[in-house]
Amino acid sequence: MTTRRDFLKLSALAVAATTGMPGFLARAATQATGDRTLVVIQLTGGNDGLNTLVPYSNGAYYAARPTIAVPRKDVLTLTPDLGMHPSLRPLTALWDKGQLAWIENVGYPDPNRSHFASMAIWHTADPAQAQADGWIGRVAEQLGDPFCASNVGGTTPLALRADTFSLPSIESVASFGVKLPAGLEDAFGAMLAAPRSGEADYLGRATRQMLKNTARVQKNAKKYREGASYPEGRFAAQLRDAARLIAAGVGQRILYVSHGNYDTHAGQRGEQDGLLGDLAAGLAAFYADLEAQGLAQKVIVMGFSEFGRRVAENASAGTDHGQGSVMFALGHGVKGGVHGDSPDLENLSLGDIKYKQDFRGVYAGALGGWLGLDARSVLGGEFKGPQWLA
Repeated sequence: MTTRRDFLKLSALAVAATTGMPGFLARAATQATGDRTLVVIQLTGGNDGLNTLVPYSNGAYYAARPTIAVPRKDVLTLTPDLGMHPSLRPLTALWDKGQLAWIENVGYPDPNRSHFASMAIWHTADPAQAQADGWIGRVAEQLGDPFCASNVGGTTPLALRADTFSLPSIESVASFGVKLPAGLEDAFGAMLAAPRSGEADYLGRATRQMLKNTARVQKNAKKYREGASYPEGRFAAQLRDAARLIAAGVGQRILYVSHGNYDTHAGQRGEQDGLLGDLAAGLAAFYADLEAQGLAQKVIVMGFSEFGRRVAENASAGTDHGQGSVMFALGHGVKGGVHGDSPDLENLSLGDIKYKQDFRGVYAGALGGWLGLDARSVLGGEFKGPQWLA
């Protein structure tokens, strides 16, 4: 026997599937509130925070990393003690404008060095690993809208899994549209026009709303004129699609983009240097594009990785899985600067940085302070974080 909850799950999937991609633009529930967007960047694989925000005045940093430490002369100085990796140079303009924030020593209780387990903790916002749904999925539940958020990329991450429906992914805005086999257009229209009741009526109305919004988004997307020159690569292309979706004005609250692999067990300098350069160039172009569209004040970006790396380098000129790391945020709505205490490199936990800031406190700022949502109900409790919002 199919329950109402099962039916709603299938209905949301059916509506999403009807569009081909991306189903979230259907907005069957039409529950969008507010005009702000949060773009979440996942640095997959465990980004090394110490070589991202470099403690260049700390001798213990250089002692622990004789071959992979960023030389002091190359560091992009931010404070008398900290600076950015040189590959992040495209972000210096945002720092100078007070629109880039770094959040130090972020982690969670009883750290887990498994990629799968730690990423699941960040996705569910539950260190106890008791939650089956994601924190963004719970946002969608709170809004009653299965189309308020989307992953821009391939497989939908756990963060976007909801209890009563599924939030979809979009591979490319270019693939957006309703795709029907040739000759079935009239039959499809007749099916939608037939009178129905109950759950079938709900699904019919949702599909008609999806078609209406499809036409509107197609029209608005054609008006988009790229406001910045994006670099080559998949990550930049996904950010361009995110900018197009924001500019189309379809009311999405959260967009999710992944970048990596940051799992730098060997040859870290070459690999991470390239990844951070790719990250910075893409983000700089994305925000310049939003500025040109007149949308930058409505968007902030928040980035994280599932864990940091060990303080000491390994025998392969890389670093192994660690604990605490650094997050970043950028945008007009961000209070620029470094927030939180820097890691104590002489007081470690089994060779790892001891976290001081629970990541759920940072999430709470994004949810409550930026999106105006009930962060407590999404996160399952009250979590305090640094004042990284303007």
